[in-house]
Amino acid sequence: MSENENIIIKAIDDLRPYLNNDGGDMEFVEITSEKKVIIRLLGACKTCSASKMTIKAGLEESLKNLIPDITGVESVKD
Repeated sequence: MSENENIIIKAIDDLRPYLNNDGGDMEFVEITSEKKVIIRLLGACKTCSASKMTIKAGLEESLKNLIPDITGVESVKD
């Protein structure tokens, strides 16, 4: 696992207690060649109306501060 992947997983782990409180979760899927982080929303996060804000304002902003070449965060559709 790369250093960037470890940073991403740590950032998700830091958000996890807040997600779990609402019955949700997320998992890291991959970093694309365009430096986009792909995650999968789980549980209540899959249908939550605030999930886009959690991804953009929570995870994406945090990751861009930690890994400046990250271009964004998107969730996969299952």
